[in-house]
Amino acid sequence: MVLQVGLVGLPNVGKSTLFNAVSQAGADAANFPFCTIDPNVGVVAVPDARLDRLGELARSAKVVPTAIEFVDIAGLVAGAAEGEGLGNQFLAHIREVDAICHVVRCFEDDDVVHVAGDVDPARDIEVVSTELILKDLDTAEKRLERAARAAKGGDAAAVRLRDQLEALRDHLAAGEPARTFTGELDPALARELALLTFKPVLYAANVAESDLPEGNAHVGRVRCIAAGEDAEVVVISAQVEAELAELDGEERREYLASLGLTRSGLERLIERAYELLGLLTFFTAGPKEARAWTVPSGSTAPRAAREIHSDFERGFIKAEVIAFDDYDKLGSEAAARDAGRLRIEGKDYRVADGDVIHFRFNV
Repeated sequence: MVLQVGLVGLPNVGKSTLFNAVSQAGADAANFPFCTIDPNVGVVAVPDARLDRLGELARSAKVVPTAIEFVDIAGLVAGAAEGEGLGNQFLAHIREVDAICHVVRCFEDDDVVHVAGDVDPARDIEVVSTELILKDLDTAEKRLERAARAAKGGDAAAVRLRDQLEALRDHLAAGEPARTFTGELDPALARELALLTFKPVLYAANVAESDLPEGNAHVGRVRCIAAGEDAEVVVISAQVEAELAELDGEERREYLASLGLTRSGLERLIERAYELLGLLTFFTAGPKEARAWTVPSGSTAPRAAREIHSDFERGFIKAEVIAFDDYDKLGSEAAARDAGRLRIEGKDYRVADGDVIHFRFNV
């Protein structure tokens, strides 16, 4: 599976600059609102030192990382839910992603125009959050109209559906996102509604290079808001990420060290996104390739095998599993087998992050 994260925020907060840096996909980053008319999608390799090590130990001909897709969605403005600033089009694009990364401007720069005239992270967050909630409220109200008509006949299932939608509508009307709704909501109805504010959110506080690694007073305001939502905040500098994208090896490490960092903002953003969505990585390794795969935490061995091919799940027999740490310490699959560190697991086995797996199947 490929995780898809939508980058949202007001115009000129650094979304497209960040997108260009992490995906090198060439989104237009001109200094005016709505320069990104269509969503830009960039597929980014997920950095993982474990995979590189496996490729080395297994003498693999190639190393294939797992990937994450970043979708750069044009800047929202107040009134987007009613179509302001091409809002309806952009809000529809958000509906397709797995998680939302809300890029918040936390830097001062007179040369970069702010759509509202000044830098105020709390206000900016509220504008975007309100537009997403208003769009969801519109969706819930339209579905409620249909449900209310169906419930007039007295059918118990229809009445129950209407009641659920009424409670959800009231929650949204109070300015609360759908993900904090604690009332009853059938899973099938939730999937049908595909509400924007059901999606998990993390905040990317975009700062100037001089404010790395901890941030500034603006970031402090973002952290306060995130704490109230039980959300994560990643302090990142889109400009620094753009410069890092041009560096390799030792130069890259030295630049990060000079900023008090050991990892790039992209790596920290991806890590938080995986945690947010409850994902993990397992590996396959052999002479042809060493490869990383992404699955939801709690996946069984057959479910993980499906990522490679549906036949692997359909004809699953067993999984030969070595923990990465054992593979790394012992140096090879054969050595792990000889040391008794290779386990044979069946259909009920829950894959752990870092497992190196060889699937046996028969179709």
